[in-house]
Amino acid sequence: MIVTTTDIIEGAEVQEYLGIVTAEVVYGSNALRDFFAGIRDIIGGRTGSYEEVFKKGQEDAIAELEKRARRMGADGVVGIEIDTGTINVDEKGALLLITATGTAVKLA
Repeated sequence: MIVTTTDIIEGAEVQEYLGIVTAEVVYGSNALRDFFAGIRDIIGGRTGSYEEVFKKGQEDAIAELEKRARRMGADGVVGIEIDTGTINVDEKGALLLITATGTAVKLA
């Protein structure tokens, strides 16, 4: 399975566009991680724990995207876009949302 953010795959010809495919992953927040992220907000610097969560989330979203595209009979997914966001649960917490979207294709 070839997955790419580009609209074409060099050296391959798209035989058929199978449709839009999406995948979502949602992670719960973590009190300890939030505490240390809050300290980073005060003193400055990068928040490595959240960077790792988003990195893993993007990898998981792309893996799920590939799985869903295979079920459609695809050989590849082009034009992949990854988006991140939050879902507010209550005043104390939020869920992290990572979404991957692309076009499933059958290659010649």
